[in-house]
Amino acid sequence: MKKKLRKVLITGAYGFLGKYVIEEFLENGYVVVAFGRNKKKMQALKKQYPKIELAYGDLCKKEDCINSIKGVDVVAHLGALSTVWGKRSDFIETNVEGTRNVFEACRHNKIAKVVHISSPSIYAGKSDRLGIKEDDYDDKNKLNYYIESKILAEKMITADFGDIDWTILRPRGLFGIGDTSIVPRLIQANKKIGLPLFGGGKNFVDMTCVENVAYAIRLAAESKKSKHNIYNITNDEPQEFKGLLEELFAALGETPRYRNINLKVALAGASAIERIYKIFHIYKEPAITKYTICTLGYSQTLNIDRAKKDLGYKPKITLSQGIKKYAADRKKR
Repeated sequence: MKKKLRKVLITGAYGFLGKYVIEEFLENGYVVVAFGRNKKKMQALKKQYPKIELAYGDLCKKEDCINSIKGVDVVAHLGALSTVWGKRSDFIETNVEGTRNVFEACRHNKIAKVVHISSPSIYAGKSDRLGIKEDDYDDKNKLNYYIESKILAEKMITADFGDIDWTILRPRGLFGIGDTSIVPRLIQANKKIGLPLFGGGKNFVDMTCVENVAYAIRLAAESKKSKHNIYNITNDEPQEFKGLLEELFAALGETPRYRNINLKVALAGASAIERIYKIFHIYKEPAITKYTICTLGYSQTLNIDRAKKDLGYKPKITLSQGIKKYAADRKKR
């Protein structure tokens, strides 16, 4: 008797991570349903992946979620407002209430398993932190509204949806082909003003190849041990920030230009700019923010022992391999 294919619905399917998650599940025999509201992007996704099914809907509309998120075995909830600046109400609407809508839809339609993508930005702060475990964070962290919304969403899931088999992943520093955030910003900074270094760039950072995050999501969807658990996900290759930049720009065939900056001065400047932006209700992202300075200036590495033990997670590609792939693709363009 032929084995029945499992079916997964992916929110945020046309985002950077979403496309890799689609590929991961398709390659492993799943039927994939993409959920999203932008018809143009959804149609482009269908053209790129003809085998997928489409479910149109808006995370922020409960009825859309209930009507569209159904008939699947598992939901991978990637959809989120992911940026360092904006209106608090927008972050709450999308990242908290939108997540609530997804979980309510799963409860209504009796979908047992949900893999929710959260963020290790909740660990961010004004100090060096190495080997951070999943429970080691300040649940009152309000460094920015994105962080606050991700913490509130996790609290809501753990408090209100014990009847659903949920798993929360916190993947750190995603990069790869199609990245519109981390690496493009570094390349742009290098061209314009130079790459900021705090303390000589000796702070340790964790990055993750996006393919490995997609793999971890599938493992979480399939694992029986993942029920009601939270996992850090990284490449498990912490490196000094400057060393990582050297490798990246060498692969790109470009020369890195550095700007040594005093961390305390930068934080004071970012705090002043943020106060001005909030006073005058400016929602365009500032040139610098406290979160950005903390991310670039302090060491932050994550412990992934729990993911290794429960999920059997082991990165499929190394950082060096990921960098080479990204650079080769960029050179073709």
